[in-house]
Amino acid sequence: MKHTKLGNTGIAISKLGLGTMYFGDETSQEEAFAIMDGYVEAGGNLIDTANVYVGGVAEQIVGRWFAARSKDVTDRVILATKGRSGRSEDPNAMGLSRRHLHRALDASLKRLGVEIVDLYQLHASDMHTPVEETLAFLDEAVRAGKIHYFGLSNFTGWQLQLFASTAKAMGIQIPASLQQQYSLLSRENEWEVIPAALYNNVSILPWSPLAGGFLAGKYQRGGKPAAKTRAGSDKALYQWTSEEYADSDRNWATIDTVVRIAKEYGATPSQVALSWIGNRPGVAAPIFGARTLEQLTDNLGSADLILDETATVTLEEVSRPVPGGYPYGAFGAGQRNRDLKDGVPAPGLPVAGGSQHPLGRI
Repeated sequence: MKHTKLGNTGIAISKLGLGTMYFGDETSQEEAFAIMDGYVEAGGNLIDTANVYVGGVAEQIVGRWFAARSKDVTDRVILATKGRSGRSEDPNAMGLSRRHLHRALDASLKRLGVEIVDLYQLHASDMHTPVEETLAFLDEAVRAGKIHYFGLSNFTGWQLQLFASTAKAMGIQIPASLQQQYSLLSRENEWEVIPAALYNNVSILPWSPLAGGFLAGKYQRGGKPAAKTRAGSDKALYQWTSEEYADSDRNWATIDTVVRIAKEYGATPSQVALSWIGNRPGVAAPIFGARTLEQLTDNLGSADLILDETATVTLEEVSRPVPGGYPYGAFGAGQRNRDLKDGVPAPGLPVAGGSQHPLGRI
């Protein structure tokens, strides 16, 4: 499997990351162990979890796998977890305060059975807490040998820039990564978030790159998903009735195109969708979930799939997000452009019709 650098760090991560959100719920510990074994054997090295996945059980399962495997295996793994949310009604049991993150990180280390995690990610923003307080804690955690690097997740573009600029002013490391919902069915990050990440050399780690299974080609327009599918589950992160996916003609046209291209390549829809997202500007590694070994094998097959320009452009066109009005439409984008007569649009927000823009045709 190919690897790439993680942000402005010196470590290399595999081009596909393994998510563990359903370990201990839809996936038993035995199957989770087999999935992690298969992933590492295939050359993958980024295992991503969080303190709130299945109430902490996912972290415990990852920790038990670490304890059960040799150091030769676990030393190759870049271990990532997240902190911010809590399960208590106590208003101080969540957020990005020094007090809460200190407790959350120590609890994650205990569940994982390790002394240090490679990538500690802030699971969402918390503008009640001064950015300086959060960054100071993260710097202290690095100095204390509890984390190597830190990342963000579910942040807006201005919040990412705020953290990066403040960290630079404080003379400490900036975020290495940003984990965002990003797929062919969710591309709005391309308007501001990804340009901010590119500017700061922050790696994008897309979560839900298959849109909760919709891009796996399992569902039919107007149909009802099977109970065993993620969209059909009572615990589904994406409900079938949501306007974001099931009620969008654009999304169904995108799914149909993914299925058609998959047939042309002799691949699966999942592999096409993962190949596309994995080669977007700024993307280091899509974080995919696998409930079974069969799904793992299918998703890993995307590592060897290279889409040609025709397929890539076709997917870009059918799935492009359509902004409403100002400031994201053509009028606002045109105002921000500065024509240097070199054929390359100005960096920042995509310019309407800019075919050479690194984020594609908008």
